[in-house]
This record gives sequence, C-alpha cells and structure tokens, in this order.
Amino acid sequence: MKDETFAKLSASIKEAGEIKAGHRAPSRMYEIKAPEIRMVRERLDVSQGEFAVMIGVSARTLQNWEQGRRQPEGPAKALLTIASRNPAAVLDALYAQRGGPRKGRTPSRPPKYRNSGGRVSG
Repeated sequence: MKDETFAKLSASIKEAGEIKAGHRAPSRMYEIKAPEIRMVRERLDVSQGEFAVMIGVSARTLQNWEQGRRQPEGPAKALLTIASRNPAAVLDALYAQRGGPRKGRTPSRPPKYRNSGGRVSG
C-alpha cells in the first residue's frame, strides 16, 4: 500500500473513532424515517413478514421501524437507503443470494418465503 493511501486511511479511521466517541460531528448523516421504510417495502410490493425475512430482521423489528418506535442502525440502515433509491438493485442482489427468482417470476414481485429458515418457495 502506498504511504499516501495508508495515511488517508489512517486519518479516516481516526476521524471515525472521534465521531463515534462524540468528539467530532459527522460531515453528513443520512436518516431513514419510519414512513420511508414503509414506502420502500410497499414499492417492493411485499408484506412486513416477507420484507423482514429479505433484510434479515424480525417482523417485530420492522414493525417498530415503520411505526417510529425505533430506527434502523448499521447494515440494515444502509440496505434500506439503497432500497429507497434503487429497489430493483436490492431485489436483484437478494435473489442472487438465494439462487435467483424462478423462471416466470417478474423482478417486481419477489417469491413468497416460508417460515423454515427463509428459504424461497415457488
């Protein structure tokens, strides 16, 4: 790794630590509000249960987000941000992870999920 690249990376990590500790304000923040989460789910045309399985959270967690009692954090927040901007990309990525949609399925309508470990059924 070049010295300049390493120095930039080190500075970035130090800055992240300062932000996390509350010693520095973040340069920008993205917050997904509860109505937006519901809108994202509805744009994907899935139920709360289906969406929860898709993004790897419990249905109760998703309900709390949608009703404004809690806010998503970390990877879930990042995934919701991507889904709000490009729902098709999220569906494509999640389908690829599960072996892709079966023939005859349209990309706008995900397959139904069983309660047995989130496996895709047709």
